Order: sequence, then structure tokens, then C-alpha cells
Amino acid sequence: MEKCKGFHFLFVMLLAVLVLAACGQDSGAGSSSSTTTDSSSNTDNVESTDKDDSLKIGLSVSDLTLERWQHDRDFFIAKAEELGAEVIVQSADGDEAQQLSQIQNMLSQGIDVLVIIAINSDSLSTVVEQANAEGVPVLAYDRLINNAEIAAYVSFDNVRVGEMQAEYLVNLKPTGNYFLMGGSPTDNNAKMFREGQMNIIQPLVDKGDIKIVGDQWADNWDANEALKIMENALTANQNNIDVVVASNDNTAGGAIQALDAQGLAGKVLISGQDADLAGVQRIAEGLQTMTVYKPIKTIAEKSAEVAVQLAKGEEVQGDATVNNGVVDVPYIKLDPISVGKDDIMDTIIADEFHSYEDVYKNVPESERP
Repeated sequence: MEKCKGFHFLFVMLLAVLVLAACGQDSGAGSSSSTTTDSSSNTDNVESTDKDDSLKIGLSVSDLTLERWQHDRDFFIAKAEELGAEVIVQSADGDEAQQLSQIQNMLSQGIDVLVIIAINSDSLSTVVEQANAEGVPVLAYDRLINNAEIAAYVSFDNVRVGEMQAEYLVNLKPTGNYFLMGGSPTDNNAKMFREGQMNIIQPLVDKGDIKIVGDQWADNWDANEALKIMENALTANQNNIDVVVASNDNTAGGAIQALDAQGLAGKVLISGQDADLAGVQRIAEGLQTMTVYKPIKTIAEKSAEVAVQLAKGEEVQGDATVNNGVVDVPYIKLDPISVGKDDIMDTIIADEFHSYEDVYKNVPESERP
């Protein structure tokens, strides 16, 4: 009888163990994300997994002291975050060595893609090689990076930008003395702008209608540098300059300061680019002739989309390719817009790039559109 009782007890215990084991299998079958049964621990694990899986973009900006790049940064971040990516931003403030150091620092932070607005288009091959070695694709934002294996290039048609600048000025003044105010000599875009400008101007130079009385490049697109260059040009030419082909609004602003000191502001035609607020204000006041508006939101959002594609390992299709000395780079090419005094409302204001109040604050109400 005692043996039966012992056997019965062992049978009950074995049955209990089997039931518990079956319950354990059922509880785990519906969950593939965690094996823990503690609800708080399970939540923590899911959150950390999400963070690990999120995309991380490194954005190296040439110089955030320039208004143009502040807009780019803000639009880029907003779009990237909308697409589920985190963005690390660093500004080199125009210092080439600092940009190289900052890029190396971002690579150490485990970024998935590197986006560079280059200071010097020819000095980044070493860090691009490092990025490639670490499996981090590189996107050139608005400025082509030369002599390096980059994955894509997003920019406006920069040759066309130069053509637009020259076309606008030539239509107003097809003859006379022209001064060429180039941008930074280390910026590949500055060379492309000049190429476009000369596509329009050179035939008129050859005909003898236009005389180029000076040709200078402003380091780092610096307005103070442009001011000095313009002062010297006016002195050398006894103020006999009809047109200044300035490659962006910053250099145009410096040149206009020199022209204003000689009573020539608003009399000498001058181009620009980027639709900086100060530049658009000068156009509204009649001090600057035109600018080339490159819808910043368009390039920033497109660049964010391409960056996310590259981070995911997806292939990027360009509208064309451009050879940077090493590879044919997929080139996503965007269209710029020429803006003069009569175009401000339909472009800059309509796109809410700048507000009506800001643009026309120095213009008498009776003269505003």
C-alpha cells in the first residue's frame, strides 16, 4: 500500500512538471523580440533595439555663419527626421583642417552615411577613403568632391547658374566694361559658375562689345575680401566699370559696399546667388540687379532622401553623371531660378523663403508691390 502511495505521488509530480513545461512553451511562442517575462525589462529592450536600428547621418557643413547653409541644415534635419533618421551636424566655419577633423570624429560615432558640404573640393580624398573603408557611403551636397570615390552628388545645375547670371546682366547691358568677381578658388562650384558666365560673355568679348577689366576670386566667398577687391578694381579703372559679375550674394554685398562709397551703388549692374535675405533686400531697394534662387528646401529634402537611401544600401539613380577625376558620380541635378526685382513676389515670397515684411522693410510703402 505504501508503494502505491509513493508511486501515485511520483506520478502527480511528473504530471505537474510536464504541464509547467508546456505552459512555458506557449508563453514564449508569441514573442520573438524578447525572452524575458519582466514587462519593464521587455520595454527597455525594445527601445534600445529601435535606437540601434535607427539610421544615423553625419552632416558636415562648410560654414554655418553663412545664412544660406543655416536654411539647408534646418530643412535637411527636418526631412531626415521625418524619414526616421538621426542627424549629427558639425560646422567647420570655413576651416579646412577643422572639417577634416570633424568628419573623422563623426565616423567614430557610427554614422551610416556621410553628407559633406565641402570647403575645399580637392582636399577630402583621405577622409572619403576612410569612410569607404568603414562602409560609410559619402554624398556630396551642392559641392562636388573631386578625386575621391563618392556615392552621389546632389546640386543645382551650376553651369546654368553662371549662365543665368551673365544672361540677366547682358540683356540689360550688352556692351561695356565688365568686372568678374569669382567665389572661393577652392570651391568647385565657383569654377562651374565661371564656366557658365563665360559661355555667355566670351562671344561678346570676342566681338569687342564687352571688355573684361578685371578678374578676381574671393577666398571663402568672404564679403570683406570682395569689398577690398572691388575697391582696388574701381581705383585701377578710375570707377569706369559698368557691370560686376558677382558669383553669390555675399560677394555682391561686399562689392556693393565699395560701389556705394563711390556713389555707384544701384548704377553699376551686379549679379548674385543664393537669395540671401540681405541680397534680396538689396534687389528690392535697387542696389543689386539680380540673384539666382536655388530653392533650398528642394535641395535639402532631396539630399536627405538620397542620404537615407544610401544609408539603407539602396542604389541611387542620378539625372546624369559627372566625373570627379576618379569615378562617374551619379548627379541629381536640380533647376535654379533667376530672380530680379519684378520676380521677388512670385518666387522668394511665394515660397515663403523670406517674408514680405523682411524683404521690403527698407523700401517705402508707396514703392512696394
